[in-house]
Amino acid sequence: MELIFLGTSAGVPTRTRNVTAMLLNLQHPTRAGLWLFDCGEGTQHQMLRTAFHPGKLDKIFITHLHGDHLFGLPGLLCSRSMAGNVRPLDIYGPQGIREFVETTLRLSGSWTDYPLTIHEITAGPVVDDGLRKVTAYLLAHPVECYGYRIEEHDKPGALDAAALAAAGVAPGPLFQKLKAGETVALEDGRTLCGTDYLAPAEPGKKLAIFGDTSPCPASLELAHGVDLLVHEATLESAMEEKANSRGHSSTRQAAQLALNAGVGRLVITHLSSRYDEKGSQAVLAECQSLFAQTTLAEDFALVHI
Repeated sequence: MELIFLGTSAGVPTRTRNVTAMLLNLQHPTRAGLWLFDCGEGTQHQMLRTAFHPGKLDKIFITHLHGDHLFGLPGLLCSRSMAGNVRPLDIYGPQGIREFVETTLRLSGSWTDYPLTIHEITAGPVVDDGLRKVTAYLLAHPVECYGYRIEEHDKPGALDAAALAAAGVAPGPLFQKLKAGETVALEDGRTLCGTDYLAPAEPGKKLAIFGDTSPCPASLELAHGVDLLVHEATLESAMEEKANSRGHSSTRQAAQLALNAGVGRLVITHLSSRYDEKGSQAVLAECQSLFAQTTLAEDFALVHI
């Protein structure tokens, strides 16, 4: 998987940062996909500056209904339709997302020529396509807001072809059954169990994408043990009380969560527009003083997972 940041500013865009949106490119050899997390104003303009097109989107996940995470959605949906795209699209978000989409389309005399399904979610399982699952966690913000945990299912271990050859099994149809862990009967009457010839399963990658939140109990469970944590760091530690009063986190709180949750890497985003380039680096330094494996998201940054 790879994550492409389309917007990294909190509340309003700046000259160098658009408001929140992230693309998750699912680079699976047989079932690739493109998922969008949040869709702030101007998201489709940001996509024009990448190799990705709205027509390739399979799913859109909205964390909450504040405008800096949502106001780009109607335009993107309409442009996708005007381009003649017929690929189905699913939208997931808090209660109210259906009303928002349907009302904006109706009042603007717009429509979609592709199948559009809107799912209003609650905390718990959201998607499982057989390769990966998405779980929503309710966070602490003035409006209903979720974080999403994306987990690949573990991949079966490699088949020990050398051991099978030594057992007199030639490559062929039986290999597929053994790879699936099945027990097969050989022509000479022997039976072989596939699990005896499989290496340990390869753990799937785990990613946590947070919506806006002040520290809350669900955060630790959402972030626990992920390879990559994407978390807001709206304000510096000196402004922590102000951040929390508005349902946001400080740099220190984001880094402390990464440390407590045992994550592999932390990417901070959703920075207040008060921070210029120098201020942004100071914000990053505050996080790194607690959690060294922290990077600062910039618009169009690409992170491999």
